[in-house]
Amino acid sequence: MATLVAWVLGLLALVGYAAATWPIEARSRWPAGALAAAWVAHGLALVVDIGGLGEAQRGTRFGFAPALSVTVWLVLAMHAVESRFVPLPGVRRLLAVAGSAVVLLTLVFPGDVQVHVGSPWVPLHWLLGVASYGLFGAAVLHATLLDAAERQMRPRAGRPPPAPGGVLPAPLGLPLMRLERLTFRFVDAGFVVLSAALLLGIGSTLQGPAPWRWDHKTVFSLLGWGTVAVLMVGRHLRGWRGRHATRWLYVGAALLLLAYIGSRFVLEVLLGRLS
Repeated sequence: MATLVAWVLGLLALVGYAAATWPIEARSRWPAGALAAAWVAHGLALVVDIGGLGEAQRGTRFGFAPALSVTVWLVLAMHAVESRFVPLPGVRRLLAVAGSAVVLLTLVFPGDVQVHVGSPWVPLHWLLGVASYGLFGAAVLHATLLDAAERQMRPRAGRPPPAPGGVLPAPLGLPLMRLERLTFRFVDAGFVVLSAALLLGIGSTLQGPAPWRWDHKTVFSLLGWGTVAVLMVGRHLRGWRGRHATRWLYVGAALLLLAYIGSRFVLEVLLGRLS
């Protein structure tokens, strides 16, 4: 984060996230308030930094760290809505740690300013792409909780088996079937948004001056999209559930992570090149 304002906002976000991880009684509301304040400061820092406010060169600043930071910020936003209906203290601490990590990462690797835009659809393509990252991030978070709940249901030595019917609550207090439905609703929404982002990306490439290129970003994006498509078909037609379905989700999310964030990490950090 280049400007002083972004640095101050980032440090405020770090303080808030650290306060949200502090162990305290479950009835206390101030950790949730600290997380909300950190989320606001985090979002303002992203607006200042990505918008390039205060920079001599006008344009949109972006890179692997800001993309990862926006993804975590969106997952936190979804958590804020969900936690109004279901208390999620353990998830709150996990997301607060993730928020601290991405804010620090963005302070160190702020990305570079993207000045030239070949097509007016490119900003919308970026926006939808990051939104799909957030939705799949939320899906992966819920999938890990789903896997933990299924491991909890398996009988072990010295422990009685769960009640029949699969009604044992998940670690969050949610019924297992409800947690599974919620997980794949995020998958469905992420797939729709990702498909729109890919279509806009293809259209902007065809309209722009640069020719179509089969680069790492394109290949990993299409592989990730195809993996999630196979997951959705298998789930709706073959009844894939449980760990078999979540493994496909993890693979698809990992491929999508490599598509932009992974390729930009290699360029910015390992090769020291900016766009």
